Amino acid sequence: MAINYQVKQGDCIFSIAFEKGFLADTIWNHPNNTELKKKREDPNVLMPGDIVFVPDKQLKEVSEPTDQVHKFKCKNTPKLFRLQIVRLGIPVKDMDYKINIDGVEKQDKTDGEGWIKPEPILPNAKVAKLELADGSKYEFNLGHLDPIDEVTGIQGRLYGLGFYKGAINGQLNAETKKALEVFQRSNKLPVTGAADEQTKDLLVEMTAE
Repeated sequence: MAINYQVKQGDCIFSIAFEKGFLADTIWNHPNNTELKKKREDPNVLMPGDIVFVPDKQLKEVSEPTDQVHKFKCKNTPKLFRLQIVRLGIPVKDMDYKINIDGVEKQDKTDGEGWIKPEPILPNAKVAKLELADGSKYEFNLGHLDPIDEVTGIQGRLYGLGFYKGAINGQLNAETKKALEVFQRSNKLPVTGAADEQTKDLLVEMTAE
């Protein structure tokens, strides 16, 4: 049955489609989601409270010979978790690490540019925990990044890049403005403390998948 699904924190089109049994493009490109698509642009970044139309499922029939083995691939999976570790502008390279995504742990070493090995994950994965050989530990709530036009989206990106340590509360307060100034200064942008288009564009670029 078709439904209007209200987005929760941590949802994206890919996770919604995976849980409802659809391809992401089937939902994202549905005519009933045209206005949402214009508003959000990126299917990976939705805002809690957004309404996503989920259509009825349509049965697809495939005729294949019965005396052969056939393989069918689900196009919705997997997604990739990618992360570059940088401290004070310098990549943390060739460092051993352990990463745990929704209870599945792996070990490897960052490459020469500080990137961890891309890890395939389910579209509805929730939590990734990273521990470096130097004892540093990080936890990531997957899918929790809000749109850049929301203050929480600006704060979340500044937080992820290490410029902001306050609460993700949607308030453009003094701490958030100071973080914007530091980010702008570090990236040779006009230092205004305001979330202008140039600043928002660079924040999106630096935190894109």
